[in-house]
This record gives sequence, structure tokens and C-alpha cells, in this order.
Amino acid sequence: MPHAPILQLLGAVFLAAAAVLWLSGLARLHRHYRTHPAPQGRTGTLGAMPHHRSAPRLESVELTQAERDAFAGLIRQFGDGRP
Repeated sequence: MPHAPILQLLGAVFLAAAAVLWLSGLARLHRHYRTHPAPQGRTGTLGAMPHHRSAPRLESVELTQAERDAFAGLIRQFGDGRP
């Protein structure tokens, strides 16, 4: 750029230097505030899910005699259609 004035050349140099400094500062901040290393493959558990120490408790409901009879009727009905 031989036809450009000296101030224009200095402005371009200043902007290039500012961009390099900004990028290097951004890279340093990124390295400084990294909380954990990148994962090395699949671990098998999700980090956001809590670890369960036991199985969920079993739930059961007592059926009335009418409900038991209705359930037995359904079982017989499904069983009749099979060879």
C-alpha cells in the first residue's frame, strides 16, 4: 500500500495488533475458567442425573374381591383365544 498515508497504515497495524491481543486474551480466559477437562469417550452415567443408591420402593394396592374376579375373567378371556 505505497499510496496510503502513514496514519492509515498505523491504523491498520493498530487494529491488527488489537485483534491479536483480543484473541489471545479470549483464549487465556477460556483456559482459565474451564471447570473440567473434556470427556474421554462415553462414561456410562449422565453427569446431570443423581446416582441412585437403591431401587425405588415397591408399591402395591389391595384388590377387592370384585376386582379379583374381573381380573380372573379377563385372564380366562385372553387365554381362550390362544391355541
